[in-house]
Amino acid sequence: MKITLITLLLAFTFPVLAQDSLYQKKIFNASNGLALPYRILLPEDYNPQKKYPLVLFLHGAGERGNDNEKQLVHGAKLFLTDANRKNFPAIVVAPQCPTDNYWGSVTVDRNTSPFTLSFDYSRAETTALNAAIELVKKLITEESVDKKRVYITGLSMGGMGTFEAVFRYPKLFAGAAPICGGGDAARYTKQAAKIPFWIFHGDQDAVVSVKESHAMAAKLKSLKAIVKYTEYGGVNHNSWDNAFAEPDFMKWLFAN
Repeated sequence: MKITLITLLLAFTFPVLAQDSLYQKKIFNASNGLALPYRILLPEDYNPQKKYPLVLFLHGAGERGNDNEKQLVHGAKLFLTDANRKNFPAIVVAPQCPTDNYWGSVTVDRNTSPFTLSFDYSRAETTALNAAIELVKKLITEESVDKKRVYITGLSMGGMGTFEAVFRYPKLFAGAAPICGGGDAARYTKQAAKIPFWIFHGDQDAVVSVKESHAMAAKLKSLKAIVKYTEYGGVNHNSWDNAFAEPDFMKWLFAN
């Protein structure tokens, strides 16, 4: 094989992109009738005799669809780096929300800036979130998962889904890292505030107002939750680039 300068540059510039195939593409047929595309990443040297943490990764609204190709656009690549594969072996599952659905029970007015969001957890759980949680529970029984170490993170719409998933399934997760999202602070309960949260947002977010994260952080603190809040100055809606680059992100997540 002829190795060119371009080949070498690509190898050094995009070492993670070449590993995307490590995420296996699958379809989960949920009991609610939804065929949920998802990707799953297993640890290197996966040993069924061991127990691994599991991370549920929820993408943003821009990655919705049914083609099983979009879940790795942003932060899911975090788990593909050589260092993280070595130091934090985990099972990572990244489902793909359909174009006509949301991870969270939110109504969105896209004619405003930032978007006007209305959260109401008294509304029915979305079929997408329901299917994603059902998938996680299935994997807990079928893969070598430490059920006491199940974590969740998500960005934008996935950040909203992260808050809501913990609200609706408070005993499932050991830690949560919602990014540039929001939730129904008025209805959040003490039971859903028993795990550590690390909340991220950019102060210049023109899509989802930083006030949404302020409200959730304040409510969680009022419920005596362990809350770490990081706000990036001068950063817009792509605050996940900063959050997933935090040197202690993986260490914090898996310490819980």
